[in-house]
Amino acid sequence: MTTTSPLVPPRSRLGHAYGEQLARHRAAGGHDEHGHPTAAARESAALTLAYQDRFLNGPAFLGAAERGAVVEDLHTVYGLLRSLPERLFGGSIAALAEAVGLDAAQTAVITRSARTGSLLPLGRADLYHDGTGFKLLEFNITSALGGFENADINRAMLAYPPLREFVGKHGLRYRDTLGLMARTMAAECAEFVPGDRAPVVAVVDTVDNFAVVGPRLGSFAAKLGAYGIDGIACDLGEFTYPDGRPTVNGRPVDVVFRYFLPEDLTDPVATAQLEPLMLAVERGQVGLFSRLDAELYGNKGTLAMLSDERNREHFDAAELACVDRVLPWTRYVLPRATAPDGSRVDMLAYALAHQDELILKPTLLHGGHGITPGWEAAPAEWEAAVTAAMNAPYVLQHRVRPAAEPFPGHEGGVEDVFLNWGLYLGAREADTAEYDDGYGGGFVRASTDPSVGVVSMGSGAVVGCVFDGGDH
Repeated sequence: MTTTSPLVPPRSRLGHAYGEQLARHRAAGGHDEHGHPTAAARESAALTLAYQDRFLNGPAFLGAAERGAVVEDLHTVYGLLRSLPERLFGGSIAALAEAVGLDAAQTAVITRSARTGSLLPLGRADLYHDGTGFKLLEFNITSALGGFENADINRAMLAYPPLREFVGKHGLRYRDTLGLMARTMAAECAEFVPGDRAPVVAVVDTVDNFAVVGPRLGSFAAKLGAYGIDGIACDLGEFTYPDGRPTVNGRPVDVVFRYFLPEDLTDPVATAQLEPLMLAVERGQVGLFSRLDAELYGNKGTLAMLSDERNREHFDAAELACVDRVLPWTRYVLPRATAPDGSRVDMLAYALAHQDELILKPTLLHGGHGITPGWEAAPAEWEAAVTAAMNAPYVLQHRVRPAAEPFPGHEGGVEDVFLNWGLYLGAREADTAEYDDGYGGGFVRASTDPSVGVVSMGSGAVVGCVFDGGDH
């Protein structure tokens, strides 16, 4: 909805300041002179391929202190997720895989993958800000993250002079998310990166998925050239294995940059095509980025394990404070559970009584698929969905209401939007100022619907960039 309120985000000094600057430019008659803030983004072939013509009219701002706090919390959560096999399952990755709902075949290939190479931090946290702080909805820990065009959006938005002036004045910056991905891949697969030439890296998905996302993965592979990487985009079926090493069109591959997910491995064709690749990985003939067990720690079910009161004895006071601060109540859909106040409740009865405050999510799907927001469902539909999810790989999560953020409207004025923040996390790198705390940039997806169940591109959201810093 369009309002006449001042451009004052409920928590952002920078947003307020930027709104005031835009108002001064418009009052001086400079709006048309400086063009449209999204013009350069709409002229970019790579951004058009990724997001069509769906761009937020301005950037989101993340102050340095707030960025530091949320990044530190994300490091804590990441460490907790990685420690779950030891803390809850006696060190068994297979037991964790079974607990989050993977079948025997998926568990077997993930367990095999976990015995190879290393696994460094890389993930995207999806968060809402409720006006008091960030709340973690999902933590995607995988190589198949998307967001490799983040810095392109920032650069395109900086073509708008009022924003460029504002960013310079306040000492703001943006992070190169693709650079973070490339650095993490090179470090995780260091033994496969040759020293005398550019490594050949195949960006790979299943045959079915590649038929849909192939053009975007092709753009990704081409962008890797800027980081000294010879990228190729292909599907699993394009590999041949002379001497056991994966080859594409006669070119031996050094590293496979994985875009397929465990959920894709329920397809027998994809599973059969993966097998010779796994053998090559196990023999040390090719690097796999990232290892398949990364998907366990980014599973929605593992967040339920952190949230569940029954597991609190396994975490110390500082860890529990972090979980309580950033993670909404999240539980597996079981007949009995603990309510937010710690009392034991009948799950179905609780879900029916609190329908408007709960969202039902499958643990094994991505991209908003299979999610049922209680506040959008008819009572009978909600009861049927929760009943069907009982004892299945599903979680219930308490609804987080994102605070309204006033942004420049398309027709002038101000428009309230609701943001899903995608913030990227990698390893802390003391040798570089850009990734010293592991923050790897971000983007936002925005909706004007205050009751939206999932702020995603699939639900009609628009996308915007993030600038950080500026606290002084």
